[in-house]
Formats: sequence, structure tokens, C-alpha cells
Amino acid sequence: MERQTRQRAAIQRVFDETSRPLDPHEVLLHAQRFVPQLGIATVYRALKSLGDEGLIATVNLPGENPRYERANLHHHHHFQCRSCQRVFDLDGCPGDVAKLSPRDFQSLTPPGFTLEDHEIILYGRCEQCA
Repeated sequence: MERQTRQRAAIQRVFDETSRPLDPHEVLLHAQRFVPQLGIATVYRALKSLGDEGLIATVNLPGENPRYERANLHHHHHFQCRSCQRVFDLDGCPGDVAKLSPRDFQSLTPPGFTLEDHEIILYGRCEQCA
């Protein structure tokens, strides 16, 4: 377990108070409200440590740098704003996909393939950019 510093506590607080995935620079900006001298290297070290401890999860979007959110959230997907590039959580699986079991998803894969996971990403403009 990593020792608890003011910097690490500020970064953890950002995730406790934020309801969407953040990239490292967004984490830095939010955490600097609590520790103004916080640097990006410290953010990266804390993100790795928090991830290793299972406290945050990585959100990977095609062609994008990783973003991070609290771990152990219920199953959900993401929306990315094409204007500001921010990413937002969607509640669960949208539409009829929510009714599909993992076995149902297997029927969507090519013959002989084994399905391990799925991700749905919606793209558009967020409320602020619309």
C-alpha cells in the first residue's frame, strides 16, 4: 500500500467527486484545487499506484489516451463529445443490448471466435457543446 500524502489524497478526492472518466491532465487540474503545487509526474505515479491497488480503472477508447475512473462501478459504457473530447458515463447498456446475456453476445461473434467482453462508445456533442 502506498503511503497517503496530501497529493495522493487530493487525487483520490478528485475521483470521489467526479462522475466521469478523466485524463491525467484533467486529474491534475481538478487536484490542483486542493494542492496547487501538484505536478503531472505525481499524477501519473498516483494513477499507476491507484490502478495497481484496484481503486481506479482505465477507460480505453480507440485512438485516445487512457482515461481513468473509480473502479468497481456497475457495468456501463461511455459517450465522447466530438467537440471538447470529454468522456461521460452512460448508465448500463443502452437499448436492447442491456437485455442480452454474455451467451447472447456470443451469437454476434464470427464462428469459432470466443467472446470475452464488449464495449459500446457513443459519439456526439455534450450538453455544454451542443
